[in-house]
Amino acid sequence: MRFNELLLCITFSAFPMLVMAEYVEPATLSTDNGSYDENFGETDSESYSSSYQFEDALTLQESLWDRVRDGFNMPDIDSTYTNKHEQWYASRPDYVSRMLERSKKYLYHIVVEVEKRGMPTEIALLPMIESGFNPKALSTSKASGIWQFIPSTGKDFGLKQNYWKDSRKDVTAATQAALNYLQKLYTMFGAWDLALAAYNAGEGTVARAIERNRQLGLPTDYQHLSLPDETRNYVPKLQAIKNIVFRPEQYGLTLNEIPNKPYFTTVQAPNKIDAKLAAELAGISLEEFSALNPSFTRPVLITENSFQKLLLPTWAASNFTNNLNGYTRPLSNWHSYHPKRGERLGDIANRFDISLYELSATNNLKPNRNLIVRRTLLVPAGNHSTLTKPIDAVAMAQIPIEVAVEKASANKYTAISHKVKQGDTLSKLAKRYGVSSKQIMQQNHLKSKSLTAGQTLQFEQQESTSSGSGKKSSSAHATKGSASRSSSATSHRAKKTSSSARKTSTSTTKKSKTSHK
Repeated sequence: MRFNELLLCITFSAFPMLVMAEYVEPATLSTDNGSYDENFGETDSESYSSSYQFEDALTLQESLWDRVRDGFNMPDIDSTYTNKHEQWYASRPDYVSRMLERSKKYLYHIVVEVEKRGMPTEIALLPMIESGFNPKALSTSKASGIWQFIPSTGKDFGLKQNYWKDSRKDVTAATQAALNYLQKLYTMFGAWDLALAAYNAGEGTVARAIERNRQLGLPTDYQHLSLPDETRNYVPKLQAIKNIVFRPEQYGLTLNEIPNKPYFTTVQAPNKIDAKLAAELAGISLEEFSALNPSFTRPVLITENSFQKLLLPTWAASNFTNNLNGYTRPLSNWHSYHPKRGERLGDIANRFDISLYELSATNNLKPNRNLIVRRTLLVPAGNHSTLTKPIDAVAMAQIPIEVAVEKASANKYTAISHKVKQGDTLSKLAKRYGVSSKQIMQQNHLKSKSLTAGQTLQFEQQESTSSGSGKKSSSAHATKGSASRSSSATSHRAKKTSSSARKTSTSTTKKSKTSHK
């Protein structure tokens, strides 16, 4: 008997050590003594690290999908709406695969947070119908992130939005806010389908529908309420996702495998560091870094506190810390610049040797070189230290996200591009488009006058009206050919509050204006 007890004690004492061996502790800076950043929407992620360790010790499933299925606890809804959405997803295996592939980075974290609150794991699948698990999804009425918060509701639930960061896109912060809101709605209505309907349409809409049925002597459950068309589809759409996760083979689909372990962990970073450099120090692509840290809206990550927290793949955390500790060069290549009165955006781009498109995207402006900007800009530090200043994080955080600009003249520019052909030379192109060879070289960051067939150069064709004849004349201004433009993602549904509204559409359902959060 004593031998068995001794063996049992040894087993339990050794088990946590086995778990710890697979878990990567959050990396930290050796000199850090700062506190968590209240001013820029950071969330204290220390608890997430410990929760992952705890949950791993209690969970035996190797697949996260098994864990999700075990936690299903919402009553099923069998309706024509459900069947319609099942067929829609089943007929689009490529879309489902892309959505599930995106979810790999975030789903484990969400499942853990849902379980900690005792909520059914169907809730963890909700971002699939909200945003397709795209953390940068943005609706036409400005709902953002995987949980699709509009600005006002995001602020109500502590998701700060300023020049540097939009915490609605922060996966950990937005998950906390969404689950807080859903728990509040469940307390109000006492049923998860009604809570989800209120999450989609707003608690006022659902409360009025319930009261209307009560006065008419009709049932007051979700399926008997008179609700907007989108909301009538909302819960059945989640039911369709649940059914597919439960038996994917029945729909001819295969679930992308997701391990039952954390994908990311937190690291502490300096209070100012370029996103590109942070990715390089971690040994990951900038795309991967942005997918885990989509809330940062500028190429430089900055806070007024002594450090900031980033999310990195668990395997990359130690890479980041080790490389950072040995890094001796500047951590950021960006300064602030206050334009002179009447200075044009195109002139500023030329002065700091940056493409018009990159300067515009960095500062949330339209790529029009004829715009006059009346506030501080982010520009490359370069060799212009006499013209620029170190970034004042607090002051620039107050800059409106939607920036006021004005046009300097009535001239219009049409963006065109030229694909270099055999026989093209720099001087020929300069003459053809009315620019100097030096301009083409500077704006396309060419290091020599040699051109390569197939190379693409981008220009802006100016169209101006002559005061005498009314005929249009044109000249061109060269812009950087390698600059990329970001595309605007859309959300999967529409929402509004008493103070703001938004509308979007999906391929499966005709949308109507509804109230959100």
